Amino acid sequence: MLTARNLEKSHGPLKVLRGIDLDVYSSEVISIVGPSGAGKTTLLNMLSTLDRPDTGSVSFEGLEVGRMRAKEQAEFRNAHIGFVFQFHQLMPEFTAIENAMLPALIGGQPEAAARHAAQQALCDLGLGARLEHLPSAMSGGEQQRVAVARAMINKPRIIFADEPSGNLDSESAAGLHDLLFDLREKTGTALVLVTHNDQLASRADRTITLRDGLIVG
Repeated sequence: MLTARNLEKSHGPLKVLRGIDLDVYSSEVISIVGPSGAGKTTLLNMLSTLDRPDTGSVSFEGLEVGRMRAKEQAEFRNAHIGFVFQFHQLMPEFTAIENAMLPALIGGQPEAAARHAAQQALCDLGLGARLEHLPSAMSGGEQQRVAVARAMINKPRIIFADEPSGNLDSESAAGLHDLLFDLREKTGTALVLVTHNDQLASRADRTITLRDGLIVG
């Protein structure tokens, strides 16, 4: 589904990625592991079109998306990709349901349809009683479930998650991991996860180990 070839990326004199080849198949879960500074988040940003490689290509079902114009990439991400970040990245002034429905509104869905989809997603994630709560009134685990609902709202083909449980206690982290794999089983969405959590990495279909900007295992 997603193909990356010879990805290289530098930040000033520092070469972060040194020629990465990677394929992501439909419905699979890939964990990306390695020491801090190995290039994991940079690789995730390249694969998801949040950033551009210096050299190399990223293609989605044969369409090269890595070199699209910024507006085209934004539309592509909205239609096909979901994101879950370590620190939630929720809008603090918006309620849970308003946060979850944002990608649907950006994608052009009518407000009523977007609200209905967001309510269904949040209820499915056990947040039916929290729809009108602000993030500040929710626990870290609840906020992260709102972020998952937001990621799923447009039925993406791939979800990219950068340390999705890194800011959670062990019980909340385990619950989030179960949730992500349950969503994969129900929806067929592929997951690409950057993680330092050995338990999460061990559940993936494949584990990619990065070191010094190279895949070493």
